Amino acid sequence: MNQAQLLEKIQALPPDKQTEVFDFVDFLASRSASNSQQNEWTNAEFNEIAISQALRGMEDEPPLYTLDVLKERWR
Repeated sequence: MNQAQLLEKIQALPPDKQTEVFDFVDFLASRSASNSQQNEWTNAEFNEIAISQALRGMEDEPPLYTLDVLKERWR
């Protein structure tokens, strides 16, 4: 289907359906734009997000080991 055929089909629709087509095209364009922006993350940005998500909630956990249970302290 070429652009002329597509335009003919859209023009044959009632005005409310033409508005739906326009809205859908806007949606597809914005989704495409957001997908391309997501692919532009740097490795540093991705690593920062990944680490923050991996460590999320750990600050509330009690420590697994204390100095009392260690056999030898590192100096």
